[in-house]
Amino acid sequence: MNRNFKMVLQYEGTRYNGWQKQGNTSDTIQGKLEQILERMAGEPVEVQGSGRTDAGVHAAGQTANFRISEEFFRSRGLFRQEEAYLKSYLNRYLPDDIGVLSVEEVPERFHSRLSAERKTYCYQIETGEKQDVFQRRLSYHLGRSLDTEVMRLAAERLCGTHDFRSFCGNRKMKKSTVRTLYSVDICQKPGSSLVTLSFTGNGFLQNMVRILTGTLIEIGLGERDWRTVDDILRAKDRQAAGFTAPAEGLCLVQVIYEEMK
Repeated sequence: MNRNFKMVLQYEGTRYNGWQKQGNTSDTIQGKLEQILERMAGEPVEVQGSGRTDAGVHAAGQTANFRISEEFFRSRGLFRQEEAYLKSYLNRYLPDDIGVLSVEEVPERFHSRLSAERKTYCYQIETGEKQDVFQRRLSYHLGRSLDTEVMRLAAERLCGTHDFRSFCGNRKMKKSTVRTLYSVDICQKPGSSLVTLSFTGNGFLQNMVRILTGTLIEIGLGERDWRTVDDILRAKDRQAAGFTAPAEGLCLVQVIYEEMK
């Protein structure tokens, strides 16, 4: 009998080739986790993530689940210590830029991706002349000021349930590209040159947040009128939207599940 565990983890994605394990590289988040769990359990362990973050993308609250046999815990006398043991073991052997925040046992039916109700991504843009030394790996250095007011006007039109095909990086996508954006918040604190965009939705297409961000940046720079957002959505054509913002500014902040309410 296998038991199902959910973990919440954080990572700085700078040196990784994304979440999903690949045959030509060992530098993926999923690959690192599975390697350590397999060494612990003595057999292959599959880790399912809530989403496949791209190369260079970070996470403050990625969620994943995996299964470990009951016999493993019984043989080690880990009665009621399973969650603490798993968290400690993972953090002991994971590199410094990956950390497990929590581990908890969940029902067999729980799946980190299929059970997710909504996700929040954050994108940071440095508009100042010089990149903040401590934020340089976590934000995109645009180096130009943005009109956040017109960006907010455009963001309002993006919220709701739409076909976001124009904002999908996979131009051969055959599955539905309809998603719901619950909110797009744009914040720049007084005196700060850092602009933060937060996107919360029920799911995101490949590169969707980065393309949304690139489009909003073009609007904030005055290169595109905010009223054209409706036209971009209607076009259902990737070429109608803006550029794909670089990976380094993007972070998966939180994944919400029904039982977490």
